[in-house]
Amino acid sequence: MSKQPEQLDRSLNLTLDYCIKCNVCTSACPVARVTDLFPGPKYVGPQAQRFRQPGQESPDHSVDYCSGCRVCNMVCPTGVRIAELNARARAQIVAAHGLPLRNRLLGRSEVMGILGTPVAPLANWTLHTPVLRWAIEKTVRVHRKAPLPSFAGHTFRGWFRKRGARPQAKKVVYFHGCSTNYYEPHVGEAAVEVLEHNGFEVLLAPQNCCGLPLLSNGEFRAARRYHRNNLRKLLPYVRQGYAIVGTSTSCTLTLKEEAPELLGLHSDDVRLLAENTYDIFEFLRDLHERGELRTDFGRIEQTLPYHPPCQLRAHRIGHPARDVLELVPGLRL
Repeated sequence: MSKQPEQLDRSLNLTLDYCIKCNVCTSACPVARVTDLFPGPKYVGPQAQRFRQPGQESPDHSVDYCSGCRVCNMVCPTGVRIAELNARARAQIVAAHGLPLRNRLLGRSEVMGILGTPVAPLANWTLHTPVLRWAIEKTVRVHRKAPLPSFAGHTFRGWFRKRGARPQAKKVVYFHGCSTNYYEPHVGEAAVEVLEHNGFEVLLAPQNCCGLPLLSNGEFRAARRYHRNNLRKLLPYVRQGYAIVGTSTSCTLTLKEEAPELLGLHSDDVRLLAENTYDIFEFLRDLHERGELRTDFGRIEQTLPYHPPCQLRAHRIGHPARDVLELVPGLRL
């Protein structure tokens, strides 16, 4: 059974008294490190939560600066669920005051992709023209210098349909996410090539946005609908024994943990999907550990910097991308 919001609030509040005010979470917080506008996870999390009662105004709206990276949860020595407290506090603010147009637009990356892809040249020109960016800043309140992604002009799913699947004995389901589908289809194309090279037929299951942008905005009702839609679309494949593999660490974390934890969705179906969802490098590293990964790499004499995505740590799987890339001869990270 899924927990009701009131039950989830109570279970989260039970962790408040575990806070020993050590400030380890604030020291590790990437947001508090770069701006004084965010006083840190301890202050807006367990400390402020004691004053957030039903019908009472939230004592600190700076909780909106929390990026949801979950580093605070990982470093807390006593197990306070700070990220969940912050996310639900943001949802409480949204419920009381509504959502700005900016957040409503940016939270719907899938809708933006559907609208922008057919008119990609015009959309990209609009999003990168100084005068129009000034107008967007004044109306939508997205800073004129904030970098925005460019529409690819075609979708990954469109590329996959034209190319066609390559039948193999083993099968895996690819969860591409909004970014790959509308902005960076080359990421999905590379993932398909790698998976097929290792003997897997890639299945492109019906899917929608994982819902993380909505969760980050505090739009829990819409996020719950998105997650349940993905459950309905992906579970038939999981029940056939196929793994769900994604190239976005934030998308896969949402399917594994973010959505179930924040929305109180704890059912057998939710757990089944979570247990069978993998980051692509986690999946490849598992293949290598079983002696099943093809390591016929070409030699690459190059040194590359590797930046682990901020939500990778919350997966608690180490650094699988680094582990796999270190198998490439000549490549130095």
